[in-house]
Amino acid sequence: MARRTVGNYLAELPTEPESFVAIANIRLPESQPRRYFDPEKIQQLAASIQEYGILEPLLVRPVPHQGNHYELVAGERRYRAAMQLDLKTVPVVIRDLNDQQALAIALVENLTREDLNPVEEAEGILKLLEIELAVDRKEIKSLLYSLDNEKKGKVITHNVMGSPKGDQIEAVFTKLGQNWASFTANRLPLLNLPEDILEALRRGEIAYTKAKAIARLKDSEARSQLLQTAIRDNLSLNEIRKRINELAVNTAEEKPQSRIDQTAKRLKATRLWEKNPEKWHQMQALLAQINALITEASN
Repeated sequence: MARRTVGNYLAELPTEPESFVAIANIRLPESQPRRYFDPEKIQQLAASIQEYGILEPLLVRPVPHQGNHYELVAGERRYRAAMQLDLKTVPVVIRDLNDQQALAIALVENLTREDLNPVEEAEGILKLLEIELAVDRKEIKSLLYSLDNEKKGKVITHNVMGSPKGDQIEAVFTKLGQNWASFTANRLPLLNLPEDILEALRRGEIAYTKAKAIARLKDSEARSQLLQTAIRDNLSLNEIRKRINELAVNTAEEKPQSRIDQTAKRLKATRLWEKNPEKWHQMQALLAQINALITEASN
């Protein structure tokens, strides 16, 4: 008998509600793909529901040995908006699903229909791949990196591209409307960020590009302070980069060798001789003064 994929289950779900259930009889699952919900977006959805009703039913599954009680599988934003409106009943589709099926469907629902933040998306896709391929996260990452290396023409021990697992990985990303190579290059490295930055991303407090910039700070205390400031003051990416450079200069001032290396590195990066000849002329005058001081100190 062919294995039923998550795609099969989603394709079979009706768009019309099969029943109306008391919202008090629906509980949230213990394992949820999504951790952060933007209060403003929930408020907007609630306003839409108040005017037009819930246009798409929630997906639930029966709670064993508890008649007329259900666990939410998909549709948590609608559930939260309905709770906010103090609705007594909600439209539902009821399906008998085991734990893995329920989690996989919740993941696909969130990944294809909801606005997940980058960390939730990365963790959700990895979890979905774990379920679909029936292997642990460590092997999933290894398979993705092997695929990436193979695509780049690097020699690997075992070919993954074209193998059953490689085909399964490609099928999952196709189903999600995404690209495994882009995910491996841009989303997978996210999960290596410091934990405080990951948490801020999960909560939707800071943009991915800003978080990556802050993560480059090696000093954990300075990084934490800049993260809090960036969130509190809604610093732009340019402002964050400026503060990182200032921190680097201040740190270098404490160590003469570091300051020299840092200045030389920044000077090379500017390429003033190509981009701004006038400033390069001024820089040449300063470099001449520095050389004169070095010569004098050496005599």
